[in-house]
Amino acid sequence: MKTSRMEAFSDGVLAIIITIMVLELEPPETIDREAFRILIPTLVSYLLSFIYVAIYWNNHQHLLYKLNRLNGKVLWSNMHWLFWMSLIPFSTAWVGMNPLETVPTVFYGVILLLCAVSYLFLQKSVVQCEGKTSDLAKEIGYDWKGKASLLVYATGIIFAFWLPVVSYITYFIVAIGWFIPDARIDKTIHNS
Repeated sequence: MKTSRMEAFSDGVLAIIITIMVLELEPPETIDREAFRILIPTLVSYLLSFIYVAIYWNNHQHLLYKLNRLNGKVLWSNMHWLFWMSLIPFSTAWVGMNPLETVPTVFYGVILLLCAVSYLFLQKSVVQCEGKTSDLAKEIGYDWKGKASLLVYATGIIFAFWLPVVSYITYFIVAIGWFIPDARIDKTIHNS
């Protein structure tokens, strides 16, 4: 089974996620500073979520670049990941309206955590499909960054109960860490 249909479907879902997020943005009714100040949490949550969707799209493209075949496990792992990704617009809107509240901040962190966990499952199923001795398996290796992200997300979720602002800082830290491309996979793509 070729990967092109799964790639196209995933690209479409991610594009819809971004579209839903941007459609949730409402301009202020007035043009004064207070109206803009009220909008800042919504814009910051949109920015962070957009960055996450962009990072996942980029990593998904890299992951599938070397995939030569598919199986049912890869397809279902991909759907599992897309399910959690599809909740990003809801959690973004909720946290944008209630930036310093515990429950929306925890929920946002849990969604980010589950996106990461499901992506690790997808990555594992892709490696198993290609073979544990494949080039892709070697390029992914231990994936310390993926596993460390889980710990940072969990830390952010815990902080949400006392200091939601610290939670957002941890979520931004993970995003910054993923903004730096994975040199192992980038090298392979450029050499192909």
